Amino acid sequence: MTYQEVLENARKKMAPNCRVCKECNGVVCKGEIPGTGGKGNGNAFKICIEFLDSVKIKLDTIYKNEGQDTSVSLFGRNFKYPFFAAPIGGMNLNYNGAITEAEYVDAVVNGTIAAGGAAFTGDGPNDSLFLDSLPYIKAADGQAVPTIKPWKNDKALEKIKLLEEAGAMAFAMDIDSAGLINLALAGKPVSAKSVEELSELAVSTNVPFIVKGVMTKEGALKALEAGAYGIVVSSHGGRVLQDAPATCAMLPEIKEAVGDRLKIFVDGGIRSGADVFKAIALGADGVLIGRPYVIAAFGGGKEGVELYTEKIGAELRDVMIMSGCKNISDITRDKIIL
Repeated sequence: MTYQEVLENARKKMAPNCRVCKECNGVVCKGEIPGTGGKGNGNAFKICIEFLDSVKIKLDTIYKNEGQDTSVSLFGRNFKYPFFAAPIGGMNLNYNGAITEAEYVDAVVNGTIAAGGAAFTGDGPNDSLFLDSLPYIKAADGQAVPTIKPWKNDKALEKIKLLEEAGAMAFAMDIDSAGLINLALAGKPVSAKSVEELSELAVSTNVPFIVKGVMTKEGALKALEAGAYGIVVSSHGGRVLQDAPATCAMLPEIKEAVGDRLKIFVDGGIRSGADVFKAIALGADGVLIGRPYVIAAFGGGKEGVELYTEKIGAELRDVMIMSGCKNISDITRDKIIL
């Protein structure tokens, strides 16, 4: 199977909900929620693409060639690449149900592992999406990051116990979904979280806790105060606030505020190995990729996910060659131009 075949298969299976555009930039699908688009005019989705396009990489090939090492260590484990599948659900609601939630989880968890990576898995209006993911996570020696919606803490604590039993290497709470229309339509009680509420979750477990949906330096400092292992700089794929800024544009000030005291992940508009490079240079420790992984899973299952992961990894390695970077720690702010 080639990546082009994955795209062709996905285009047939995902119609009409996702067109599998040549560039996944939110233009065609803007406002389609439920669906794959960004909220309202889609600007919060589109601006992530536009910002990354504006960042340029300095070419430098005068150096001693010692090869390129794309690996990173996070959650006490080693990974071949510094990027992961972002948590996504709603195969029926947002896509067309051509694959089930369980089939999607199987594809992203095991497909990323086959390529030396890992996936974040999702949660949804009912518990089935979260519960369906746990057997796959357990079977994969916990190499995944289940994500919990910002439910009331009593419910969240119940889910933390379940993911502990599955051996998950970390877990996240996507606090940015507090304003997600799909949950509002389902009448589910999600809400913003205080520092105290987040702290209660963090201290309840030894599993590293990631707060997803932080978009300011103030928010990052609050997550640090709450005892989080890390944050994901995220606007929920542009699906909750149409005028949110580009996620990667917020990285420098967040990195300056928290330094190395928190692991910083980012999602939003990452579409190539060059984008991964830019995000790391701007301050991220790791990167999450969303919609393209859904396309890979629909188009080729586990094989499609593995193939897509290796594609982005190869692109990252090529950029490192052309910018004089031996390893991920060499990808610093001075390697790019804003």
